[in-house]
Amino acid sequence: MRLAEIGKSVRARREALGLSQEQLAKFAGLSRATINQLENGTLKDLGVAKLVNVLGLLGLGLDARRAPTPVRGLRMASRVASVSYKKPLDAKSLAQALASGEIPAGMEPHLTILLDEAPLQIVVRAVEEAARQEHVPAKRIWQNLARWASELQSPRRVWT
Repeated sequence: MRLAEIGKSVRARREALGLSQEQLAKFAGLSRATINQLENGTLKDLGVAKLVNVLGLLGLGLDARRAPTPVRGLRMASRVASVSYKKPLDAKSLAQALASGEIPAGMEPHLTILLDEAPLQIVVRAVEEAARQEHVPAKRIWQNLARWASELQSPRRVWT
């Protein structure tokens, strides 16, 4: 598959996930202009490592088709967020929190770990799954995450 064809799939998947070009660029460690050029088919070369990273974040294989992955993004995200805590954050509560934007009482530390340390591929899958389960646009969940990152003072640069 050619880079221009992959770019079309990247755009479609990014939009389906409710991500902006700027958000995807931050997650991938690239510039927004690079993502824009990739999606518009004007990028001459990206490099395999960078391309694989972008595709992996979006849940796409190198052929830019959806990679066969188990849905369990919420479950994985809730486990990552609960590693150091006695009371775990369950997947259902996480989905509801992501959709509503309300942080469950006592779960601020869990969500801080999710925002600061969870692999971004897991966060992307959790957002997609929560949006589907809770019947809200993924874009709203991304807005909630950005607000939480500000409120919880996340040092992770992808949220700013």
